[in-house]
Amino acid sequence: MSGTGEPRRVLVLNGPNLGRLGSREPDIYGATSYRGLVESCGKLGGELGFAVEVRETNDEGEMIRWLHEAADGRIPVVLNPGAFTHYSYGMRDAAAQRTAPLIEVHISNPYTREEFRHTSVVAAVATGTIAGFGIGSYRLALRALAEELAAEG
Repeated sequence: MSGTGEPRRVLVLNGPNLGRLGSREPDIYGATSYRGLVESCGKLGGELGFAVEVRETNDEGEMIRWLHEAADGRIPVVLNPGAFTHYSYGMRDAAAQRTAPLIEVHISNPYTREEFRHTSVVAAVATGTIAGFGIGSYRLALRALAEELAAEG
C-alpha cells in the first residue's frame, strides 16, 4: 500500500511478441494467453496491495517512454524486455534511471536457450532477475516487489 492507503501502482512492462502468449511457441512460453497473464498479475497484485497495470509493446521507443514514466513517478516495475533484453542499450539506460525497484523477468530460462539469449543488458541495473518459471516468473516478481517495498518501509 502507498502511504495514503491507496494500492501502490506497479507497472508490468512486456517487450516484443509477448502479446502473442498462448500462440507463440507454447512449448517454450506455455499455453497461458496474454489476457491470462494480465488477469493473473492483476489478481495477485490486488492481494499484495498493488494496482497493477500490464502493458506490452513491440516498439523500443514506447518501452523507453514507459520506463521514464516509472522513474518520474517512483513506480515499481516488473519488466520482461523480450528480445530487447539482449541489445537495447537505450532501454537499459532508461531502466538505470529507476527510482523504485525494478525486477527483470523471463518466462523461459535464457541460459538454456540460444547463446545470444545469455546476455542481458538490463540485469546489471535491475534490482533482481527471475527467469525460467513460466508465467510464474511474474508472480514471483510481484512477491519480490512486495518484499522490497516492505523493507524500504
